[in-house]
Amino acid sequence: MTAIESPSVAGPTPRPTGEPGAARLGYRQFRYWVTYSRRTWRGTVLSAIVGPALYLTAMGLGLGTLVDHGSGLPGGVRYLDFVAPGVLAANAMTNAFGEGTYPVLGSIKWFGNYRAAVNTPQRPEDVIAGHAVLALVRIAAISGIFFAFMSGFGTLHSAWGILAWPAAVLTGAAFLLPIMAYVITLDSDQKLNTLFRFVMTPLFLFSGTFFPWRQLPGWAHPIAYATPLWHGVELCRSLTLGTAGWFMSLVHTTYLIAFALGGYAVARVTYRRRLYS
Repeated sequence: MTAIESPSVAGPTPRPTGEPGAARLGYRQFRYWVTYSRRTWRGTVLSAIVGPALYLTAMGLGLGTLVDHGSGLPGGVRYLDFVAPGVLAANAMTNAFGEGTYPVLGSIKWFGNYRAAVNTPQRPEDVIAGHAVLALVRIAAISGIFFAFMSGFGTLHSAWGILAWPAAVLTGAAFLLPIMAYVITLDSDQKLNTLFRFVMTPLFLFSGTFFPWRQLPGWAHPIAYATPLWHGVELCRSLTLGTAGWFMSLVHTTYLIAFALGGYAVARVTYRRRLYS
């Protein structure tokens, strides 16, 4: 009697053992923020277009005219040529504060998307990378719009002026990552008001955004040198005016990169402590 052969059953398909790399995991977080931004980008673009147009018009046809007809600035520089690159860097800073404060605090305290992310293969460093890249893309876009208006108002006096745009983005990065590293440690938004009022606002004073920083008293000069915004303003302004030197440009760039990398290193620690607590 012939034995009845049972049909062969294939074994389970082996699951891949390799985990996604850091680039792919960071990209997943980036895609989340892209999806989130699709609902809000219209308002951001509108303000990014209207704001520079109104501001530069006011500086060129309003206050700038009064300054130019008065004692003027050292070297005979138009006030609009002086203030526009400073505002370009300062605008990148203020956008970095906006991107690195409430979105970060909301992600850990109110919306829970950070917690959800680390319950997947994503790690805290992937969460940082994806969120920071999207924030820098937004900063670059807004800075690019402002830079385009600057060019239209005739504030570029050197071919090197095109580098003021990436210099402004680098200034934003120098603030964004340290801010993210700090905000992830907070439990409420009360300290954010202190951050805006006593950190961001005084930086305009010491950076020389609206007036030559050398007019500050001597004791304030070292404070100016220590602020990333001063380096960003000086770098952008020297590039657009055509006065940039290799040594000081390298100093400014190195300082801003060091702040950004230092902020990322601290953020890896603070994000890991908060998200794995």
